[in-house]
Amino acid sequence: MDWMNYVIIPLIKSIVLVLVLLGGAGYMTWGERKLCARFQVRYGPNRAGKFGLLQLVADAGKLFFKEEFIPATVDRVVYVLAPMLSVFVVLVLLAVVPFGPDIHLFGRTIHLYVADVNIGILYVLAVGGIGIYGVVFGGWASNNNYSLLGALRTTAQIISYELPMGLAVVSLLLVAGSFSVVDIVNRQSRVWYVVLQPLGFIIYFIATLAETKRSPFDLPETENELISGFATEYGGIKFALFFLSEYAHIVVASALAAALFLGGWHGPFAAQYPLLGVFYFVVKIVVMLFLFVWVRASLPRIRYDELMSFSWKFLVPLALLNLAVTAVAVVALA
Repeated sequence: MDWMNYVIIPLIKSIVLVLVLLGGAGYMTWGERKLCARFQVRYGPNRAGKFGLLQLVADAGKLFFKEEFIPATVDRVVYVLAPMLSVFVVLVLLAVVPFGPDIHLFGRTIHLYVADVNIGILYVLAVGGIGIYGVVFGGWASNNNYSLLGALRTTAQIISYELPMGLAVVSLLLVAGSFSVVDIVNRQSRVWYVVLQPLGFIIYFIATLAETKRSPFDLPETENELISGFATEYGGIKFALFFLSEYAHIVVASALAAALFLGGWHGPFAAQYPLLGVFYFVVKIVVMLFLFVWVRASLPRIRYDELMSFSWKFLVPLALLNLAVTAVAVVALA
């Protein structure tokens, strides 16, 4: 058995990917504060370090050393495991996403992805669906009505918006002809799928806003009616884990959007210079993250009944229409 190719290199890539994801999720909070401040003609974080870059360190230190308080009536085991599950699920999602072309080091060809799974899209949808359990378990184990309502909202919201998002991805699969995320990226060397599936990309992005519980769909933790929703009874490092998983999910969703619709690492001279391909991929992720923040700064929170109606009465029919048109086009052009 070649331990280097099958164990050591995948382990190194996994560790690097996790560290980059955690760091990116952390500094996403800094970037969001800065951008929202600019949108609202404020300064944002500017005290902790140059440009406020150490604000993340200050916040993490405060949450890590904050006194732990566990209510007496909670289910302690599930209460503690819930935030860990939320973080774990997000961390394993990026395993099938290529973040650059192959590179050659020390006589070896190194693929810039952890695993090329031939059912990569199904893996992403299946593992992403498990993430809801962390929120549901946390809300239920808290033994608090506000927490439970927030968890139930999350369940209904994610189930509703997974349907149009799945239909948008199916339309993309008809065009790509493969379930492998690596294959999908490789087949966008000439034309990005956002050009062939503009409506699918818009549906995917809107559904992703709801999946990640972002404004205007941040109903599971509305402070005006549910205090803090499923996270009401959480504080300290456990609250930080929920907070981290939410922002890590945004980074993962942006990476998937870049890989599925925006050509992944493809760009001018990316095949000749692998690091340039990694740079292109990071730039596309940053563009998607900017869109997330832009929407939050621009749109108000909607009512819960409006959220559900928008999915079932508008997005689902629109996604079905896009799927039907795509299927007809693929058959006609075959």
